[in-house]
Amino acid sequence: MAPHPAITGQFARLFRSALFIAAVLPLNGTRRPFADHLYGQFAMRILRMTDLKLRLALRVVVLSACCFAAAAAYVLFETDRAARSNAGWIVDIVARNLQIQQDRIHWGNSHFSQFPDLQDVAIPLMSPGLCIAYRARNGDTLQRFCSGTPPDQDDAPKLFASLYRTLFNPGREIVRQIFFRDKLQGDAVVTVDPGHLIAQAWRETTRLLTVVAITLVGLCVLIYLALARALRPTQVIRAGLERLAANDFTTRLPPFNLAELSSIPDVFNHLAESLDLALRERNALTQQLIAVQDEERRHLARELHDEFGQCLAAISAVATSVGQTARQECPTLLPECQSIARIAAVMMDALRGTLVRLRPPDVDEFGLASSLEGLVAGWNGRSRGRTRFDIELCGNFESLPSMFGASLYRIAQEAITNAAKHAEATRVTLRLQRHQSAAAAPNLDASAIELTVEDDGKGTSIDVAAKSGMGLLGMRERVAELGGRLSFEARSPAGLVLRAIIPTPLTTSHEMDARCEA
Repeated sequence: MAPHPAITGQFARLFRSALFIAAVLPLNGTRRPFADHLYGQFAMRILRMTDLKLRLALRVVVLSACCFAAAAAYVLFETDRAARSNAGWIVDIVARNLQIQQDRIHWGNSHFSQFPDLQDVAIPLMSPGLCIAYRARNGDTLQRFCSGTPPDQDDAPKLFASLYRTLFNPGREIVRQIFFRDKLQGDAVVTVDPGHLIAQAWRETTRLLTVVAITLVGLCVLIYLALARALRPTQVIRAGLERLAANDFTTRLPPFNLAELSSIPDVFNHLAESLDLALRERNALTQQLIAVQDEERRHLARELHDEFGQCLAAISAVATSVGQTARQECPTLLPECQSIARIAAVMMDALRGTLVRLRPPDVDEFGLASSLEGLVAGWNGRSRGRTRFDIELCGNFESLPSMFGASLYRIAQEAITNAAKHAEATRVTLRLQRHQSAAAAPNLDASAIELTVEDDGKGTSIDVAAKSGMGLLGMRERVAELGGRLSFEARSPAGLVLRAIIPTPLTTSHEMDARCEA
C-alpha cells in the first residue's frame, strides 16, 4: 500500500530543506554572497553554526537526492514503457484473433458468423484499467470490453498526476489495422485508463521513495557516527588550544592516527614549547627590568634626599635666620622671609611624598598591612577631602616573603595612584584578601591573594586598554612576574574595578588566618 499523501508531502518539504542547506553551505565554511542575498543574514548565521559532520551528511543527502531523481525518472519511464509494451502485445493478439475470425467467416464457419466477437479473447487478457475495442472503417466502435480499476487503488497527488500527464500522455490508443484480402476492414484498439497508469507509476515511485528514505537515513546516521569517531581528536585539539589561550604553555598534544591530523601535534607542541620559552625569557627580562627600576628609584630617592632635601632644609634654615634678623633691623622684609620658609616647607612635604612613592617603607620592618594602611592614610592626607581612600584587609599577610610583599605594595601603590590621578573619583577602595583555596581563582592551583582597587570615577575598561601607560605596564609586569593575572571590570553605575589575582608562594600558603580586618 502506498504512503499517505500528507506524509509524503512532509517528507518532500524536509527533503527540499535539506537540499537548500547542503546547496548553499560549503564544506570549508566560506561564505557565498548569493546565498546571503537570497536567504538573508539570519539564515546564513544558522547555517554557519552547523558542524562538519552535519555538513557532510547533508552533502550525502544531496548526492542521494540526485540518485533518487535519476532512479525515479528511470522507474517512471520504465513503467510507461512496460505499459505501452503490454498494450501493444495485447492489441497484436486481438488483431490476430480478429483476422482469424474474418478468415473463418469467409470460409463459411457459422460459429464466427457474428463479427467481431471480442469476448473470447478479452477474458484471458483483461487487466485493471484495460479496454479492448473494434472500430469499423467509418469510425464507429462496434464492440468494446473494459475492466474497472481496483477499489483499493490510491489516487496519486495532483502535482504528480499533472507531471506524469505532461511527460507521458497516458491513455493514448494503441491501434492495429485489420485487413482481409488487402482491404482494410477496421481497427483493433487497446487503451489503458490514465488514472490507473498514473496510480501504478505513483505506487512504484513511493516504493522507491520509501526504500531510498530508509537507506538515506541509515547512511546519514552511519556517516555521522563514523565522522564523529574520526574527528574525535579535534576535541583534544580544541581543549589544548583553550589551555594554551589560558597561558598554560605546558600543554602537549598526543599523536593522532588520522593522516590529516598527524602533523598538527608536532606543530602545536613546537608552538607551545616556543611560547613557554618566550614566556620564561620575558619573565626573566621583566624581573631584571623591575630590579633595575627599583634600584633606580632607590638611587633617585637617595639623591633627592641627600641633595635636594638638604638644600630645602638649608633654604628653610636661612629663611628663618634672615627673618629673625629682619624682625630687628628691617621689619619690612619679614613677610618675604616667612613666605620663603612656607614655600620651602611645602616643597619639603612634596619631597617627602615623592620619596615615599620612590622608596616605600620597609615591608619587612613594618609589615605589608601596616605599609598599605600608611599608603592609604598618606593619600587621604594629600587629597584634603576631595577623594576618600579606604582599605579593607582580610587574612594574615605577615608571613609573606619580603620581595613578594614589596611587589604587592608596588602594585597597590600604582593602582591607587592611577585611580587618584586619572579617574576623578570621589571614593577609592583598596581591598586585599587572602584565599585559602582556589575558589576565587579557578585557573590557579594554589591558594591566592586577590588585590582589588575600586573607584567611582569616569574611567572604563576600554579607556584603560586604550591608554595603557608606564604605570599600567609596570603593574602588568609585576603581576606577570608573580605568576598572576590582571583584569579590569566596569563598575555600575560608574567607575572601574582593577583586580589582580596572584598565587601565594607555596612556602607560606598553609599559614592562613581566618580573621578579616577593615
